[in-house]
Amino acid sequence: MSGQAAPDNRILQWRLLLAAVVICLAAKLYLGSILDLYSDEVFYWLASTKPAIAYSDLPFMTSLLAGLGSNLSLSSTLALRSFFIVLGSMIPLLVYWIALPLTGKRSALESALFSLCLPLGGFLGLLAVPDVPLVVLGLLSFGYFERAIRTNKTDYWILTGLFVALGFCTHYRFVLYPASAILFLSLCRNQRYQWQNSKLWLAFAIASVGLVPIIWFNLSHDLSSANFYFVDRHPWQFQTSGLLHIFKQAGLVTPPLYALFIFTLINLFKKTRDGEAYASLLFYFSITHLLTYMLLAPWSDGNSTSIHWPLSGYFPLLIALPHTLRQVANSASQKWHPRAKPILLLGIPILGFLGTLTAFIGIGSQAFQEPLQQLVGRNVLSNKMAGWKEFNMALNDRLSRYQTEPTLITDNYYTAAQIEFAGTSEDTYTVDENKAVSDGRITQLNLWQKDSEGLVESDASEILFITEDSTLNIEDKEKVLAKMCMLSEELSWDSTITLFQGDKRFSVYTGTMLSKGASNSGANPCPYPARAWIDSPQQGDVLTGDASISGWAFNQSIGIKEIHLLVDNMRVGKTNYGQQRQDVASIYSQKTDSDPNSPFLGFSYVLDSSRLPQGKHRLELEIVNQSGEVSHYGNREIIIAH
Repeated sequence: MSGQAAPDNRILQWRLLLAAVVICLAAKLYLGSILDLYSDEVFYWLASTKPAIAYSDLPFMTSLLAGLGSNLSLSSTLALRSFFIVLGSMIPLLVYWIALPLTGKRSALESALFSLCLPLGGFLGLLAVPDVPLVVLGLLSFGYFERAIRTNKTDYWILTGLFVALGFCTHYRFVLYPASAILFLSLCRNQRYQWQNSKLWLAFAIASVGLVPIIWFNLSHDLSSANFYFVDRHPWQFQTSGLLHIFKQAGLVTPPLYALFIFTLINLFKKTRDGEAYASLLFYFSITHLLTYMLLAPWSDGNSTSIHWPLSGYFPLLIALPHTLRQVANSASQKWHPRAKPILLLGIPILGFLGTLTAFIGIGSQAFQEPLQQLVGRNVLSNKMAGWKEFNMALNDRLSRYQTEPTLITDNYYTAAQIEFAGTSEDTYTVDENKAVSDGRITQLNLWQKDSEGLVESDASEILFITEDSTLNIEDKEKVLAKMCMLSEELSWDSTITLFQGDKRFSVYTGTMLSKGASNSGANPCPYPARAWIDSPQQGDVLTGDASISGWAFNQSIGIKEIHLLVDNMRVGKTNYGQQRQDVASIYSQKTDSDPNSPFLGFSYVLDSSRLPQGKHRLELEIVNQSGEVSHYGNREIIIAH
């Protein structure tokens, strides 16, 4: 009986692993085909159309993979993501391959299965982002390095160097892999002799070739790439929110699995002190990644360091995780209750895999905006990966009016890239100096001559300018329109593209570019957005009987035509606009002086609340300016009580 138990158990493990791989792969293929491209993904695609060994934010690897996939089928999101999906699906096999000589078949299978129970690990590959090749190349270099130090075979040393070189061609963060190896070789007493090994130096020599793209770009462009990653991107001032790093990681990993990782790390540390080579290897490769990001969290870009950057530090721990889980489960059954053992042995991986499925569901929800909006309401779901197909269809409809296609200009780089990916236009420009700077891509846009400087030097005459209003506040939109007006001889609002009940919104402006060397100061009037405020009622106010609604609104250079009151997104009446508001005219004098209605900027309306059912409602203004542009303001919740 005992002789058959182990093989039967391994068969079950293989079946579970196969089932988990199939589920994750099916989710990646399905979601990869229906989700629009994320801003990073579409930028890497754009980079792939302009081949180079390095770009302002990254070396070539990610854009190369995106381009190879896109060549399989133009404008297909699944094709673009195909190589990333394949690489992401290889991770369980790589974990098994690394663990097999260290822990045996049974534990290696369990480690492979756990790689899919690590939510960010199981999810990896759906999106065309650098973390996919970074992790895969990191695991390959780690696996070959382990074999090289154990066998000293030349082939393994060469392959170690090769995959480190390719890793350097993926991202700056890959440097922590060779840094971990150096730490291991320096601090592990029984491995220090390797520094005298000529094959190790051969691996270093091969690996160093991978630094050429990064060094070349930085030396050619005033260290702009390095400055972004190591200086400009991070505040480098202590932020208390960074102290939440480990709690955020625990939530992402799932708390039980995170606790198990900590126990594994402690066990490996103890074995490292006892001189166990394989435990030392796992410990140093893990702790270098995890500790670096934990220590940097309070000083750096919180979103990045708190979410996916530490991922590489968990994979070495997966190798020793099955042993730790059995150890913890046995201890719990002895101290607490015999049933604690099966609960822990099954519960921790099941909960982790549910976390992986939750990640798929969370990202995938963007593809079902309209039905989900009926359940959760507006302004809840992310739409960064939704609506781009519909946007391009609407834009194509507007372009069909022109005999000669106008030059398309956008307020952000990723809208421009989405337009080119869809084939709507082959050559777009952007006046983006906000997100492009924060993402470290302004230098690249300048090199491609796709920024405002390239636009000025182009032969553009008739233009369509597009702003993604749902990502802009009033100040940001005023700035971007002011910039575009300075570059234009005339600019006027044309139409609004509204998606998902206004959760994703674009304004389209028509105009003509200033002639080169023109002396005039640009488009006047400039189609600035309206500003408004509801003085009464306030958020959460209870309204009874005839309720007074009041506030103010203005639109510099253009003026307001009419204001409608909306309740639950339905018009209930036209407000009385044109009441004197000298206070508003004084405070915003620089903007209201050009409004033809100033100082008569106030509005009022008496709402008969008895015509509305009791309960919570949404109050909002619909403003129509003299150009016909419609905008919504003042969305707030009120309560009707009879």
